[in-house]
Amino acid sequence: MQKAIIIGAAGRDFHNFNTFFRNNRDYHVVAFTAAQIPDIDGRKYPAELAGNLYPEGIPIFGEDDLEKLILEKEADVCIFSYSDVPYSRVMNLSARVNAAGASFMLLGPNDTQIKSTKPVIAVCATRTGCGKSQTSRKVIELLMKQGLKVVAIRHPMPYGDLVKQKVQRFATVEDLAYHKCTIEEMEEYEPHVVRGNVIYAGVDYQAILEAAENDPDGCDVILWDGGNNDFSFYKPDLLITVVDPHRVNHELNYYPGEVNLRMADIIVINKMDSAAPEDINQLRANIDLVNPAATVIDGASPIRVDDRKVIKGKRVLVIEDGPTLTHGEMKIGAGTVAAKKFGAAEIVDPREYAVGKLAETYRIYPNIGMLLPAMGYGDEQVKDLQATIDNVPCDAVIIGTPIDLNRIVKITKPNTRVYYDLQEIGQPTLCDTLKEFVVSQNLQMSRV
Repeated sequence: MQKAIIIGAAGRDFHNFNTFFRNNRDYHVVAFTAAQIPDIDGRKYPAELAGNLYPEGIPIFGEDDLEKLILEKEADVCIFSYSDVPYSRVMNLSARVNAAGASFMLLGPNDTQIKSTKPVIAVCATRTGCGKSQTSRKVIELLMKQGLKVVAIRHPMPYGDLVKQKVQRFATVEDLAYHKCTIEEMEEYEPHVVRGNVIYAGVDYQAILEAAENDPDGCDVILWDGGNNDFSFYKPDLLITVVDPHRVNHELNYYPGEVNLRMADIIVINKMDSAAPEDINQLRANIDLVNPAATVIDGASPIRVDDRKVIKGKRVLVIEDGPTLTHGEMKIGAGTVAAKKFGAAEIVDPREYAVGKLAETYRIYPNIGMLLPAMGYGDEQVKDLQATIDNVPCDAVIIGTPIDLNRIVKITKPNTRVYYDLQEIGQPTLCDTLKEFVVSQNLQMSRV
């Protein structure tokens, strides 16, 4: 039996454990390590989820302690289990593991993907912030127009009580409060429920899948709404991968984004309305290099705001989606585009006014720049976000997040929200490809 440490960030790591290690007597998982997510270390993967082989649960430590843990736990192998990281970081971790004497492992789709009894469409991406969520929403809308019941399942964000979060169902905005969602969770779940479709998430994705397949409102198709740039937890019948010309070449240099690029049936080039032509051309060349058989759909993310007068001629604070700015490394978000498009006089730099956890976020991710990440993994971060917004000397606030932050924090300054949806350019279109999918899966017959 080999002793194993799973290197993760509260998501893929738990899924890899559940699907590959939980009942595997060839391995004994002695620890998880955690990165990217604040305050996740120092907890346990609970015995209620870990199974009969782990009656005490499994401790979670910070990734900084990795070498020490390998020695203390006499680990034989470490399994890298999180996403949206450059290859240099993956191999740096491999070097640390090997130097401490252990082997380094990456688990692939054959060992971790679960097969559904329903047709599965997976929407993934090559980086955080490519536009995967609005692509997922577009796919759902197109399928619903064909009379199909679509149930979405979101990549995990289990930052609270893991036992209570084993299977979560969101059908109303009230469900977000019931499950005590963080800002990051609300940004992903709320756009689905306000459009009238159900979305599941949690920790145990076998149990989640079974609940979704038997959803009380009905289920014809499972839509995997992927997170970060991870590959799907479920075996897809159709894989759509979204790429970003604002970060050209990242699709060939980040893990596991290139996996999604190479496996894709359909590739959506998003944000073409705001990208440089030379970057779009380079992206097309990269797609041709690794996946010439994929269908490529051109797309844009046109923005609109509630009140452009709030922006024009004003000194504005721009708030963007947190994870997109941090490990997603985005420099230009929807709020930034809105500031430029609608004539802001100046984007105010919030860094010197940041407090508490947000000030720490800027230290950890110094390349965020003059944008404010909407970080809210816990109550303390939400309070720090509120205080930072209050501190910034600006005329107005542009909310570039997928949800209205006014529900979470009290923004007393004039503010306006930015909206964005996927808009296809030319042909082929998602509508065309989804009609082919519906026919191939006999879904029209199933609805007669």
